[in-house]
Amino acid sequence: MDIMLKTITLLVAIILTGLSAGFFYAWEVSVIPGNRLVADKIYLETMQAINRAILNPAFFLVFFGSPLLLLLSTVQHYKTGMAFYLMLAATLIYLVGTFGVTAAGNVPLNNSLDVLDLKSMNISQLKEFRQKYEVPWNRLHTIRTVFAVLSFVLSLIGLGYSIKNSINL
Repeated sequence: MDIMLKTITLLVAIILTGLSAGFFYAWEVSVIPGNRLVADKIYLETMQAINRAILNPAFFLVFFGSPLLLLLSTVQHYKTGMAFYLMLAATLIYLVGTFGVTAAGNVPLNNSLDVLDLKSMNISQLKEFRQKYEVPWNRLHTIRTVFAVLSFVLSLIGLGYSIKNSINL
């Protein structure tokens, strides 16, 4: 396989995974703490707006591009020793811990929020829904953040081994 193509694929996978990890980390340390300070209705309105706005090409490129390019890079590194195993681990960790948690956890919670008519809900209903939504959503977000960062770190280490293999050829 062409070393240049393999290197470019790996670098783009690392960039996309790093953007994903950075996005989730930034949310973890800024949006979540800020949201804890606002009233129930404002929180739910804000999350509805964000969940609708996030469905855009830039986010999709990073979120879906990360596992696709991690997987492609893993295949390209087959039979390269440690670089392959690191990329395989990075790919599986992202697929299960970031992509899977989002698809199976955060997205269903977002969908349940999206269908709510917040204007017709009373204070008690808003508070109750927020508690059922916010606690699991934040827990799942922390999980996907940790896994995205771990995937990013493993892919960076994989790059080191990939470079080492290229030099030794």
